[in-house]
Amino acid sequence: MLTVKDLMTRDIFTLQETDNLALARSLMDLARIRHIPIVDHDMSFTGLITHRDILSATVSKLAGVDPQTQEELDMGIPVQEIMNTRVKTIHPDDNLRDAAGLLLEHKYGCLPVVMEGKLVGILTEADFLSLTISLMDALDHDHELS
Repeated sequence: MLTVKDLMTRDIFTLQETDNLALARSLMDLARIRHIPIVDHDMSFTGLITHRDILSATVSKLAGVDPQTQEELDMGIPVQEIMNTRVKTIHPDDNLRDAAGLLLEHKYGCLPVVMEGKLVGILTEADFLSLTISLMDALDHDHELS
């Protein structure tokens, strides 16, 4: 049986509650990610900020706010103001199929992986897409051999 720890991403970009929205936006852009777990100083999981959260906190371009002004506004907003604190988490030993079912059923983009309150990984839709591609490649390879 495959477990969450077999697929989860272990090297995670995180922020703390006091970090600002500008830093979260930059991190998402630079790392090309859509979810950032929020932790305290000892890696205890406290919440999650998503790309959608950042978009919701952004002043509409229709308001005529230039990028520099938006950045200044973002620097004054701590991520704790917009992060989600009621986040479903999973354990590294949970069944991978059950985790996939949670993502699909609730339309979650990710599940933070937490053990004894500490963030140890993250499981995303992209992780499952990578697994799917690997499985399709293996099937194609087996099909070519037969």
